[in-house]
Amino acid sequence: MPHPDPAPLDLAVIGGSGLYNFPGLENATRQMVDTPYGPASGDVVLGDFAGKRLAFLARHGESHTLPPHRVNYRANLWALHRLGARRVVGVNAVGGIRADMGPRAIVVPDQLIDYTHGRYTSYCDVEGAEVRHIDFSEPYTESLRRELLAAARTTGVEAIDGGCYGATQGPRLETRAEIARMRRDGCDLVGMTGMPEAVLARELGLEYACLALVANFAAGCGDEAEISIEEIFAHLAAATAEVPRILAALLKN
Repeated sequence: MPHPDPAPLDLAVIGGSGLYNFPGLENATRQMVDTPYGPASGDVVLGDFAGKRLAFLARHGESHTLPPHRVNYRANLWALHRLGARRVVGVNAVGGIRADMGPRAIVVPDQLIDYTHGRYTSYCDVEGAEVRHIDFSEPYTESLRRELLAAARTTGVEAIDGGCYGATQGPRLETRAEIARMRRDGCDLVGMTGMPEAVLARELGLEYACLALVANFAAGCGDEAEISIEEIFAHLAAATAEVPRILAALLKN
């Protein structure tokens, strides 16, 4: 396990699709962190934001070169923890399944279901590591969830409280039948990067919450005959523009 620096960061942010650098970060420096799990997605960018110290890491790399199933989630979380992070917000692009979670909605989910496969899902999965059975009944840190929701209200951004995030393998989008199954399972959102990020944060003892940005209705959930990639990125850009305001309010509170 890592041995963090004594002075913790105020917040670490993992940016998803559409968020490859953090606007407004001042006095920024870049740090490459060697990890026992291989390279992270890229350099961690450290700087000042809203009067606090913030670390930012682009989950897919700054040029979006890493598909969801190839992201080194273990290295990413370990690097942030090594630099002193104690609270992490994962920003995730998602598809909406529930009717009120359409394009450009911002959601702070409280549950998830993992449909991924073949990913390294634990720090226990190395030779000689202690096998730990952590409690994951509540996959997100409730206090940090509440702070995110309060921060959104402060800035006038409507953020939906709660919902179940279904994590799929990607990078392809899902079939209508798969989304129908996920709806029956109780999923409200579908994304490709929510796991194992959340559980790895829990194993490291980090506070972790997800800020889910809805880019499109999932297959069969909206009026569109098919999902347009151009529309996805337009919706995602609009939702992403609200992220710095929300996180500034989070840090000021």
